[in-house]
Amino acid sequence: MCRSIKTLRPPAIPEKATEEEIRAAALQYVRKVSGFRAPAAHNREVFDAAVAAIAEATGVLLDGVHVRGQPQEASAGAAAPVTS
Repeated sequence: MCRSIKTLRPPAIPEKATEEEIRAAALQYVRKVSGFRAPAAHNREVFDAAVAAIAEATGVLLDGVHVRGQPQEASAGAAAPVTS
């Protein structure tokens, strides 16, 4: 695919990917698929919308992927354990 896109999950990177890293990967993907490094003015809106949608989907993916041997973080939507 695109050599500029790096793996954004442990153990490839030691910590959770930042929003900047996720957006950069999304931008590289859209550039590769569209064939435009920078879109013309009349394509800017759809180009930017695609980058935003892919960045959002990437964030969801990275939040849901569990890597063997890595501790799992409690998700924000997970219920707290019940203690008596």
